[in-house]
Amino acid sequence: MDMLKEFRDFIARGNVMDMAVGIIIGAAFTAIVTSLVEDLINPIIGLFMGGVDFSGMGIRIGEGDNAGVFAYGNFITALINFLIIAWVVFLLVKMVNKVKDMAMKAEQASAETPAGPTQEDLLMEIRDALKARG
Repeated sequence: MDMLKEFRDFIARGNVMDMAVGIIIGAAFTAIVTSLVEDLINPIIGLFMGGVDFSGMGIRIGEGDNAGVFAYGNFITALINFLIIAWVVFLLVKMVNKVKDMAMKAEQASAETPAGPTQEDLLMEIRDALKARG
């Protein structure tokens, strides 16, 4: 029963929901990056390399219909996908860190701003000034 309670507490945390949303968006983003690489980048690379198509690159291992294929072209495509995703994640983390730094600086600046006199302090100054005049 303790494990079920721990699991319920774990699921109830907000971070788990944020993580789930991130995974779903990441899956959709992966599909976009895969299309970008396969449909746009690979044809351009292939054009510069004399019409080479990475997805079809491979070495046949064995004979007949059951022969395996060492598909290094798919690996090259996956590597390009990884580099693009890693670059975008790097840019996102960099942007989030920049926003956090700006928020911290603004918070520190507001904390360093001296607080003005309180209402009681002002009333005491007026009282003392009136006493000195009279």
